[in-house]
Amino acid sequence: MSLLEILALICGIVGVIGSIAPVLPGPPLSWIGMLLLYFAAQRGECDPVTLKFLIIWLIIVTIVAILGYIVPAWFTKATGGHKAASTGTLIGMFVGLFSPVGIILGSLLGAFVGEFVFEKKGVWESFKASIGAFLGFIFGTGLTITTTGIMLYYIIKIIF
Repeated sequence: MSLLEILALICGIVGVIGSIAPVLPGPPLSWIGMLLLYFAAQRGECDPVTLKFLIIWLIIVTIVAILGYIVPAWFTKATGGHKAASTGTLIGMFVGLFSPVGIILGSLLGAFVGEFVFEKKGVWESFKASIGAFLGFIFGTGLTITTTGIMLYYIIKIIF
């Protein structure tokens, strides 16, 4: 295995981790892994990777990145939430970053507190907004995990 292939595999794995950990840009890292394989293929070190394949995945990664910002806000608004719920979700996610349960509970509680305390909403309205923010987070995370998982699959398939 060449250095480019090792770096591509690392980028693919870190990309999947980045889909869950909001500190890392998951899909772009996975795409960089595919780009490294493209260069490795040009040097004859692995199976061929076409420029067309790379560009298609760049478009997919761009769409997923844009949806990652739009979808959570849309879910929050659809359930009556405001920016405070979205902000609370992100803060709660960071607080609970070190466990999957912490991320889920942190995002729910953060959105609830954001609406209840800062927007002065009632308990029921705050709860609805927190569910919307949470569903947006889950949908966005699911989309990025799926995208990076498929890219990691291709990285592994190309290398091995």
